[in-house]
Amino acid sequence: MNRDLHAFRQNYEKGALLIADMSDNPIAQFATWYQEIEEDGGVKEPNAMTLATLGEDGFPKSRIVLLKEYDQEGFVFYTNYESEKGISMAKHPQIGLSFFWPSMERQVIIKGTVRKVTPERSDRYFNARPKGSQLGALVSNQSTVIENREVLEDRMNALKAKYANETITRPSHWGGYLVTPVSVEFWQGRPSRLHDRIRYRLDGEQWIKERLAP
Repeated sequence: MNRDLHAFRQNYEKGALLIADMSDNPIAQFATWYQEIEEDGGVKEPNAMTLATLGEDGFPKSRIVLLKEYDQEGFVFYTNYESEKGISMAKHPQIGLSFFWPSMERQVIIKGTVRKVTPERSDRYFNARPKGSQLGALVSNQSTVIENREVLEDRMNALKAKYANETITRPSHWGGYLVTPVSVEFWQGRPSRLHDRIRYRLDGEQWIKERLAP
């Protein structure tokens, strides 16, 4: 079966990107764009980002995770430390993040190094989560093979009963990661595929802005 998609084209014409208009710091520029996409309202989960890691089998793998915090240090998300991505990041801390916001015809592409946040920071976020999400962190041995769906549902029901009147403590295998960027590219779609690409590249302690060919 062959599906020809050659004629499927989208013309981008919602904006332009000029170096002179951009912040000297990529996190500040990201904050501006993030506020704009929130106000635009065209993306249901603007904090959804693609996380790319290098697996133990030598293959890169990408999946969607949710950005939960960002500051001048970088970008924070939370997951199971013993999952496939957790094992990959422990061995290969050089990772990629990307955001795609089609309603504004924008992408952000990040390269950086990842490390765990402090246990105290992970505790604060875990304690703020809904109880169902807390239980989910206990239920699933993420990325392992399971016999069927009922295995998860049975575990969830048992834990709901166990913690019906108890506070749930963050499990040691679950917590946050901080991605410290070394490169951040801002992409704005333009007509005729002559897209604007402005990259921030870390040189020592200074961010260098440069325009890339589309």
